[in-house]
Amino acid sequence: MQKKDDGDNDLPQAQYTLKDPEQLTQNMLRTMSMGSQALARWLDDKRADNPQKLANEWNEAGAVIARVMSAWATDPEKFTERQAKLTENLIDLWGRTNRRFLGETVEPLVKPALGDGRFRDPEWNDNPFFDFCKQAYLLSTNWAQDMINDAEGVDEAVRRRAHLYLNQITSALSPSNFPLTNPEVLRTTMSSNAENLASGMAQLLKDLETSGELLKIKQTDLSAFSVGENLAVTPGKVVYRNDIMELIQYSPATEMVFQVPLIIVPPWINKYYILDLVPKKSFIAWLVDQGFTVFVVSWVNPTEQLAHKTFEDYVREGVLQPLEWVLKLTGQQKTNVMGYCVGGTLLGTALAYMAATGDDRFNSASFLATQLDFSKAGDLLAFIDDEQLAKLESTMAEHGYLDGARMSAVFNMLRPKDLIWPYVVNNYLLGKQPFPFDLLYWNSDTTRMSPANHSFYLREYYQANKLAKGELEIGGVKLDLGKVTLPIYELATREDHIAPAQSALLGATLLGGPVRYVLAGSGHIAGVINPPASNKYMHWVPDDQDLKNYASVEDWLESATEVTGSWWPDYAHWLAPLSGEKVQAREPGTEDHPPLCDAPGTYVKG
Repeated sequence: MQKKDDGDNDLPQAQYTLKDPEQLTQNMLRTMSMGSQALARWLDDKRADNPQKLANEWNEAGAVIARVMSAWATDPEKFTERQAKLTENLIDLWGRTNRRFLGETVEPLVKPALGDGRFRDPEWNDNPFFDFCKQAYLLSTNWAQDMINDAEGVDEAVRRRAHLYLNQITSALSPSNFPLTNPEVLRTTMSSNAENLASGMAQLLKDLETSGELLKIKQTDLSAFSVGENLAVTPGKVVYRNDIMELIQYSPATEMVFQVPLIIVPPWINKYYILDLVPKKSFIAWLVDQGFTVFVVSWVNPTEQLAHKTFEDYVREGVLQPLEWVLKLTGQQKTNVMGYCVGGTLLGTALAYMAATGDDRFNSASFLATQLDFSKAGDLLAFIDDEQLAKLESTMAEHGYLDGARMSAVFNMLRPKDLIWPYVVNNYLLGKQPFPFDLLYWNSDTTRMSPANHSFYLREYYQANKLAKGELEIGGVKLDLGKVTLPIYELATREDHIAPAQSALLGATLLGGPVRYVLAGSGHIAGVINPPASNKYMHWVPDDQDLKNYASVEDWLESATEVTGSWWPDYAHWLAPLSGEKVQAREPGTEDHPPLCDAPGTYVKG
């Protein structure tokens, strides 16, 4: 038996000693009063009267998980064994905790996953009480996840949805989310006489007043950023505008530029400036510095007046019309093009349409974290059954658009322990203001979606996967991705939960031209927005260009080469030979078609 010195096991009692009981009592009364107001506001009829209201979601969660558990009822002996194993582990944990209180050094029964930030405070390990809370939670959570994974005869769509709901429940029940079982919150409460809780409740009330139907938890200091002032500041001009987009041309940063320009089609579900954050993180500014003439589509934030705009309208007005203007403004016959996320899906659809109609005005195409085949579309598939889509369409029909806050909530639900509960703890339990973070400001700057466009996208791509199957029609033309024979650059990100790397790989194999598939470290945003100067993450480049030789990303990685740092230089090296000779730099617009206004334009501020 190993023992620590007696002093090593002493709990830091001074940190949990009341400093001013009277002040603490007053702050607790304030907290309770404001908490009651917040609860009353949350239960207001205007917030509850919605087909996607919280009560309905919890009812559905219970029903889905019940379907999984009913599968275990067919094998009660195996179910009993699983329950017994959980009980055995919890008893073992209790015994280990008692031994720790007696001063013995004991190995943990379970540890948090690498990168789980909820249990970073040293006392989650050093204090036997908090360590017990942490391990009991992890044992129970892991047990529940295994029960869903191992249930036999359960439809995969049901299993996927059960995992989604379980993730919401277990993330909410983490001991890190409660004042008495979070060591940092408890210390702060004692040292501030509960001023943190009173401040947190005041912040919750304020957020409820400004949130509309869905509570918007602040993830960053919104006052620290302003589009056009310290975000999206790469110099340029708006050179064309239609109902759904503004086309921005960026001013050159070099005397000579590549002859063939580049158009970027970002996702319409977000603001384009994810690609033009603060200067040191701006992908657009970096491309301009490499001598490329860059244009970007800046989508409008649609209101009910644009409810009729269809996916086909977005193809024609968001890809083909910008193409016409870029060629007109630069005097070129062809241009390169890039699509990001759903902007890439839109681009892939446009490319298939152009291939079917004999339009060869694109010279090459690049896809960033893009899905063309949705058979392995990842976590978002949990939201795409008929019942979920009917609810969504009902909401869109009522308002004439889908509020961007709902899309943001969906993405946050996919990673609640990273994107929801840390901010609940920071803002409402610790009573702190969130730190300024440009990426999270962009994430909070949500956009609306037109019903006709968004419903088509979810049903035809996510649900029916028609583009990959060769069944999709645009403008009466059936589309075949195999007819797209352009050179393709396909970037996937290894930890992407929105456009998984496997999904991107499957889509890339459907294209008929040469494809350079590159895998970046990190996820859907950080893996893409990774400037070389930061020297973060890594990427993998192919030794074998033929993707059809690989059934999975894991197979592909076995023959790929790992490269330290950003993928951006690899992309510039690929794009340069496809961009022609160097010519004199072009200023935005022409004499016949003068710029409309300065970048970042007007639509991005809507």
